[in-house]
Amino acid sequence: MTEQYDVIVIGAGPAGENVADRIVQGGMSALIIERELVGGECSYWACMPSKALLRPGEALRAIKRVPGARAAVTGAIDIKEALSRRDAMISDLDDKYQVKWLDDQNIPYVRGHGRITGEKQVSVTDKDGTVTEYEATKAVVIATGTAAAVPPIPGLKEVAAWDNRDITTLNDVPKRLLVLGGGVVGVEMAQAWNDLGATEVTIVEMADRLIPREEEFAGEHIKKVFVEEYGIKVLTGVALESFEKSGTGITASLSDGSKLEADNILVAVGRRPLTADIGLETVGMESGKYIEVDDELRATEANSDWLYSVGDANGRSLLTHDGKYQARIVGDVILGKKAKAWGDKKASPRVIFTDPHVAAVGLTEAHAKEQGLNVRSIEYGFGWSAGAATFGEGIEGNIKWVVDKDNKTLVGVTFVGPGAGEMLHAATIAIAGEVPLDVLWHATPAFPTMSEVWLRFLEAYGL
Repeated sequence: MTEQYDVIVIGAGPAGENVADRIVQGGMSALIIERELVGGECSYWACMPSKALLRPGEALRAIKRVPGARAAVTGAIDIKEALSRRDAMISDLDDKYQVKWLDDQNIPYVRGHGRITGEKQVSVTDKDGTVTEYEATKAVVIATGTAAAVPPIPGLKEVAAWDNRDITTLNDVPKRLLVLGGGVVGVEMAQAWNDLGATEVTIVEMADRLIPREEEFAGEHIKKVFVEEYGIKVLTGVALESFEKSGTGITASLSDGSKLEADNILVAVGRRPLTADIGLETVGMESGKYIEVDDELRATEANSDWLYSVGDANGRSLLTHDGKYQARIVGDVILGKKAKAWGDKKASPRVIFTDPHVAAVGLTEAHAKEQGLNVRSIEYGFGWSAGAATFGEGIEGNIKWVVDKDNKTLVGVTFVGPGAGEMLHAATIAIAGEVPLDVLWHATPAFPTMSEVWLRFLEAYGL
C-alpha cells in the first residue's frame, strides 16, 4: 500500500528542511526525501566551509589593524588547525546530526532519488535500485537546489577542473590556483586559499569588473585590495578560451592571446538547477530548467495547483536565507494561510565574505534606474566614523545608499568594509518596511559605533 503524507518535499537542504518543519509545526504531516546529505549544499560544500576557510585570514588582519594588539601576533596561520575547524563545521561530511534534527521534529526522512510520477505521486529509488511509492494528499514541494555550472571550454574536462565542492573540501593547500569567474565563489575562494598559503592565485573574469552584479565601486575596491595588498592577480574583461596539460601543469589560453600557467583550475561561473530526472515532464514541464513560480511559490508551468518549488531550484534568489524564507511562506500557503513571498525580491540581503566584506540589500543604483525609479544616491566612506576609528587603523571601504526620491524611502544599500555583513540588517529592515527617511531621522545610532554612518547619510541627504 502506498504511504500517504499531506506534503512530500523533494530535497533536504535548508529550504526543504524548513518547508517540512513549517508543515509539521502547523499540524500536517510531511515526508522529506534526499539523495545526498541532509542539510544540502550550504551545510557541507558552500556557505559553511567557505566561511570557515575565510575566517582565519580575516581574524588575523583584524588584530593587525589594532595598535598594541598586533604586537601579540607572532606566527602564521596554523593550516592543519584551520582545516580541522573547517571539517568540524561540516561535521566531516556526515549528516547524522541533521538526520537527528529531523527525527526530533517528527519529520520522516527517506534517503534516495525522488521523482514525480503522476498527480501528487512521488517515487523514491534507493542506492540498491529499490523503488518505493508515496502519495501527497496536499502538495509536493521541489527543493532540489543547484550545482556548479561548467562552461563548454575546450580542454576543461581533461584538466580535471574543480568546482565549489572540491575547493571547499581540499585537504592540501593548492600551489598555483587559477579561478575562472569573479563572482561570489570565485573571489571568496581566491582569498581563502591565498590567505592559507597558495603560492599564486589568479582570477579571470569575463565582465569588466569583479562581482559584476553589485555596485561598480564594490568590484573595483575588491580588485584593488586583492592586487595591492594580497598579491592576487586579477584579470577582467577577458575570457578563458582553452586549457591543456603541459609539462609544468596546466596552460590556459585567453581571448587576448596571452597564456597562464596553473596547477589547478577552479570553475566558479555560476549555477545550474538540479531539476533534471525528477519527473517534471509528468506535469507538462521541461526538466533541467529553473522552475518558474508565482509569489505563493506554486509552479506556474505545471498542469496542476499542488506543485511548489522553493530555494535555488526556482531561480528567484540563489541564497540560503531566501530559500528558507520561501520555505516558511510556502508552508503557510499549504497550511491554508494567506501568504505571499515578496521579501526575496524587494529586500534580499547578500554578503560576500571577502575581507573587506561586500554587503548589499535591495537594488543597485543601476538596477533601480532600469526599473524606472527616480533615485538619488549618497556615498560615505566606511571608515570615516568615530566608531570605525575604534576598530583600528586602515578601516577602508565605501557605502552607497540608493533612495527613491518620490517616496523618500531606501531601495538599496551597499556596504564595502571589514565586517560589513553585520551592519546589513538595519538596511534590510528599512527597505522591507519602507521606512521613510523622516522616520529614520529619529532612529539615533549609538556613539561611537559603526552604525553612526546612518546619521551621516541622513545629514548628507538633507535632513
